[in-house]
Amino acid sequence: MTAFLIIGSFVLLITLGVPIAFVIGIISLAGISTIPFIPNLTVFMKMFNGLNSFVLLAIPLFILAANIMNHGKITEMLVKFCIALTGSVRGGLAHANILVSMIFAGVSGSSQADTAGVGKMLIPAMIKTGYDKENSVGVTAASSTIGVIIPPSIPMVVYSGLTNASVAALFIGGMVPGILVGLVMMLIVHILGERKNFPRYEKAAPGEVGRLFRESFPALLTPLIIVGGITTGWYTPTEAAAFASVYAMLISLFYYKTLRIREMPGIIKETLKLSSLSLFALATASALGELLGYYKASDHVAGFFAAHVGNPEMFMLIVIAFFLFVGTFMDAIPAMILFMPVILPYALKLGISSVHLGVVVVMTLALGLVTPPYGLCLLIASSIADLSIEKSFIGVLPYISALMIIILVVAMFPNVAFFLPKMLGLM
Repeated sequence: MTAFLIIGSFVLLITLGVPIAFVIGIISLAGISTIPFIPNLTVFMKMFNGLNSFVLLAIPLFILAANIMNHGKITEMLVKFCIALTGSVRGGLAHANILVSMIFAGVSGSSQADTAGVGKMLIPAMIKTGYDKENSVGVTAASSTIGVIIPPSIPMVVYSGLTNASVAALFIGGMVPGILVGLVMMLIVHILGERKNFPRYEKAAPGEVGRLFRESFPALLTPLIIVGGITTGWYTPTEAAAFASVYAMLISLFYYKTLRIREMPGIIKETLKLSSLSLFALATASALGELLGYYKASDHVAGFFAAHVGNPEMFMLIVIAFFLFVGTFMDAIPAMILFMPVILPYALKLGISSVHLGVVVVMTLALGLVTPPYGLCLLIASSIADLSIEKSFIGVLPYISALMIIILVVAMFPNVAFFLPKMLGLM
């Protein structure tokens, strides 16, 4: 009876619009208070211990790096370089939107930072040059999802902390799928561009492209340094995030000279606000794990899979369908913390590696960033364009199909994504 009351309270609070981190905390405290031999103090101890991890320091540091790049106008330089490369083709601005998201993903690990930084520049520019608002919002929000697939990825860092999977293997495992998602989205832009007659720019002169490349080179070098250092073992993901923040600050202050020291307190304050959302959800989800352990949730899930699922392919399809549903109303980090400890043991029994499962789950939850009612990237992009969520979702639908196709390919044919980490000896 208590279990049903807890589930009912969870659904009710979510329906009332209570933030998910508070819902998890309330449910944890209420549930544990009904268990006589577990003191209520356990909730707060679990919350503290859930954040007591060196790996999790990477979350605020990668967000800081992204904010510095946005405030230091480094993102703007990357946008100009990408427009010079793709602007002359039909739908060139939309192609540049996707390309700069792929590059920015290699620094920030955050889709929300990508939407905010790139969207503020490219959505108004696309509307001004003749794109309709639906397509401007759709391509911006959808391409931002690449930010959590191409390394470094904040959700992959969290997943590694939960499952002890190799961060390097997860990062390299996400590289090929992320690039494939970007290429398929570009194909969709090409098809839509021919059908809707998307505008194009004049072809940039080779000298102009070369000049923009030289200006952008320090920023373009950042993803190579971060990912290369992690995969070779030179530094941990947290150290890489710290390096990315310092590097972004140095080139903004002294190379580009687009950032001033007096702006740093505001940037740090903004970073703390964004980081606290994820980290508080992480803390409360750790407390909920204690409650789920008491009710032996993992045993019930294992029993369900044992009774109804007999092969890895069917298991992966069920996992994808489940996280597609969960991602519509919950952020990736609390979703993984709540459900991965329950799902992972049976995946390992079926011979599915933790890295394979992690990449598929992160990609699936990335879809939740552009699907209502949660859809944080969709909300940010629609607010920039002053467009309703309903119309924004229509604009993003074609790109959702691109991501869904790659998710299924990676789930059913793992060698497509994991030949690279295997070749490097990471799996």
